[in-house]
Amino acid sequence: MRALVFKRYGKPDQVGFADQSRPKPRPDEILVQVHTAGLNPIDNMIPKGTFKPILRFKLPATLGSDVAGVVVEIGSRVTRFKPGDEVFASIFDLGTGTLAEFAVVPESAAALKPPNLDFVQAASIPMVGLTSWQALKERARLKPGQKVFIPAGSGGIGTFAIQVAKYLGAKVGTTTSTGNVGLVRSLGADEVIDYTKQQFEDVLRDYDAVLGTVRGDAIEKSLRILKPGSAVVSLVGPPDAAFARARSMNFVLVLLFGLLSGKIIRHARKRGVEYSFLFVRPDGSQLAELGELLKAETIRPVIDKVFPFEQAKQALAYLEKGRSRGKVVVQMR
Repeated sequence: MRALVFKRYGKPDQVGFADQSRPKPRPDEILVQVHTAGLNPIDNMIPKGTFKPILRFKLPATLGSDVAGVVVEIGSRVTRFKPGDEVFASIFDLGTGTLAEFAVVPESAAALKPPNLDFVQAASIPMVGLTSWQALKERARLKPGQKVFIPAGSGGIGTFAIQVAKYLGAKVGTTTSTGNVGLVRSLGADEVIDYTKQQFEDVLRDYDAVLGTVRGDAIEKSLRILKPGSAVVSLVGPPDAAFARARSMNFVLVLLFGLLSGKIIRHARKRGVEYSFLFVRPDGSQLAELGELLKAETIRPVIDKVFPFEQAKQALAYLEKGRSRGKVVVQMR
């Protein structure tokens, strides 16, 4: 089968197509014929070695985490799925990839595709959906009436996180460019800052939570808009010691991540704010819950652009520019 792989860390020219043998599912896995694969920013970071100390891959490794397709084979212990089922899933952090003609998926990570979504729409959901759910509902414990700041509202994570926050009953503040103000308002954003005209930290006040999605000094600036007792959940780092301990990392990495996150944690504590770093985990049951919201059209996918499989490298390059309105998807079939 054809797959988009990276052979070594650090150089873009190490990413390319390769022929691989079709994988065999283990007893608790399903084999999915991939119709579409959703792209995420981390798909560009992994080959550069950004997460090399955290994510383990056997090289050459297939890229991609999000998948939508049809089950063609099941393991001996699988009970929830059968051949012919249309499914979607995230297999992030499991050591395998989805930018291939076939992908193995743990039964626990998969969910039935909502029938009202096509494969392109379904593949756009898993990582951003699970990230939004785990960050806002589990980690930030967002409650009705609270205010959450979700920067970069027109991006892949932003378009979905805004909708999850509104479903949870929160008021949402976001940033975007002039041309995307209408889009984020249509998704439910209450306070919209056009970053070409204003700085969010000069306008927003008394927020209960921040979803950290933008690198640089954006998280430190966001501390100014938060109330005491609020939370910052960062998706972009720096990783903290609690994250390292949860992954059973060695003492050196626990210490290193503690040092890397020390500055932002100290600044947060001075304002009575809790900082934490989140790495999304695959979860088929949560994906099924999101599927019900998608089926009811409480939440909708936002697709920016679809690339054919043979242009997967161009799709990754397009995503890396950071200008997409919603998700970028690669279509195999």
